[in-house]
Amino acid sequence: MSWPDLTVWAVVNAMNLLQAAGFLSRLQAGSMATNHALGYAIAALALPAAAALVALVRARAGWLASVGPAAFLAFVAFMAFVDYVAPIEFRSPARPAVLVPYLVLFFGAILLMGLPMFSLDRRLWLVTVATTVLLLGSMGLALRAGVG
Repeated sequence: MSWPDLTVWAVVNAMNLLQAAGFLSRLQAGSMATNHALGYAIAALALPAAAALVALVRARAGWLASVGPAAFLAFVAFMAFVDYVAPIEFRSPARPAVLVPYLVLFFGAILLMGLPMFSLDRRLWLVTVATTVLLLGSMGLALRAGVG
């Protein structure tokens, strides 16, 4: 397995763990402050994702290997704009015009970065499944508590 593949795997799992921590922090603090700070760490993951994307394109790894990091970079750009550059409250109350593309890019990036690992290394793919389940569980708890 190549370093770009492992880098994409690390990015998707770090993203899952950071956002799971963000959702859990909302339960404790009842606010988005920690989650907002963790957003900077998620944004920093754009650097290794971009390096992996360039390497995958140069290696002609195919669209399935490349589309995940590309979707993640699109998500980070969108997140940076709506959460930091020109903050828009779109979570509560829900603004579907912003929330829907945000969630599609977020979960699309997770799916598309994790999917190639299924055929590359089943054990590493199972780690991604576990971190995704953790993310979804923490999101469910936050939504149930009214801080999702």
